Amino acid sequence: MTSRRPPPTPLPEGEVTAPVKVIWATDRSIWLMTARYERRIGLWMFSIGFGTNIPIPLLLVYQDRLNLDLSAVTGLFGIYAVGLVPALFVAGPLADRWGRRWVTLPAIFGTALVSILFMLAASSIELLYAARFFQGVVSGAAFSVGSAWLVEVAAREASRTGPRTTAVSMTAGFSCGGLVGGLLGQWAPAPLFLAYALHVMLCIVAIVAVWRAPETLIPHVRTVTKTRVPIFHRDTGFASIAVLMALAVCIYGFPATAINALPVLVGFPIFPVAATGLLASITLAAGAIAAPTYTRFGAHAGIVAAACGVLGFAGSAVAAAAPAFAIIILPSAIALGAGGGLALAVSMFRISHMASPSRLGTASAILYACAYIGFAVPFTVAALQSSVPVFASFLILAGMCALLGWQQNRARV
Repeated sequence: MTSRRPPPTPLPEGEVTAPVKVIWATDRSIWLMTARYERRIGLWMFSIGFGTNIPIPLLLVYQDRLNLDLSAVTGLFGIYAVGLVPALFVAGPLADRWGRRWVTLPAIFGTALVSILFMLAASSIELLYAARFFQGVVSGAAFSVGSAWLVEVAAREASRTGPRTTAVSMTAGFSCGGLVGGLLGQWAPAPLFLAYALHVMLCIVAIVAVWRAPETLIPHVRTVTKTRVPIFHRDTGFASIAVLMALAVCIYGFPATAINALPVLVGFPIFPVAATGLLASITLAAGAIAAPTYTRFGAHAGIVAAACGVLGFAGSAVAAAAPAFAIIILPSAIALGAGGGLALAVSMFRISHMASPSRLGTASAILYACAYIGFAVPFTVAALQSSVPVFASFLILAGMCALLGWQQNRARV
């Protein structure tokens, strides 16, 4: 006996859906196309995340070759956010007005060009800063609009896997990029060329994969977007938005501290570049593994993410205060990575329900703008180390995470 799929549920007017030619297709062909392009856009987001984190372990190589001090290294990490945040607020509204493909497809070309710029920056601090800045610009457009695109492709068949696929694709890309950058930076010949060349090839594969992916913002919705449609549903209160944005800071604040602050401020005794890349990979792999579990925790998922921050920062404080216990860096980084992955999945789930259907691009841009505030955490810890001991800064961050958990517990959204 052959099983038959139930007919597709009609979508209410104004919802984001597939083009008309897809709606006229058979139920089976719609399902196959949705599954295929959800994964393809996931691969595209993986390639963006991969390229974003390749330079992280290589910062130690740049530090040695260009004789950079600590503030210059952390500045290279932070200038990424300087380029990213303005791009978020430009790309989101543009995508809500003109469509997702119009913004996201140029972004993948942009990230490949940035990797080429990194190849030319091996001996120039000015080019290095420029490459990292423009990497933030293209990543801001890619992550905010790409997340909305992926969630909408999944949602048109009433699939709930969009937030999970988004979180896993991004964190897996971050993880693999850091690992590859660290291994090549430690042992490969010409690592400042080879690592970026590998990313350019991955971008070519991603471009081919998503080239025919469908636009999800149909003309009717584009017309509505040009009027004054609120970003969030009218019944969404300010308190709910505040709870969402507070958790969003943890998305990158947790893993950025583990990846950038711990290797630089605490340090590794041997193979520092490879160890930094391995730590980045483990941290972000923990996020990729933890992200799909957010549904198991339900309304408590935000509390669990905050608890991971408490454990991670408390362990980091111990490692900073007592070098003999430096091994604690590893479980601390895992806890911070898991907390960041959970925070990303929970935030994407919440934003997809809080945003108006035609304004998900702008809402996602606001979410990622808050998330990238987290990049200031390792820079702040490094900048204050002359007046505030590193272990004390980590203890303060652990206390702030405890307050966040209390806030999330009261909200239960």
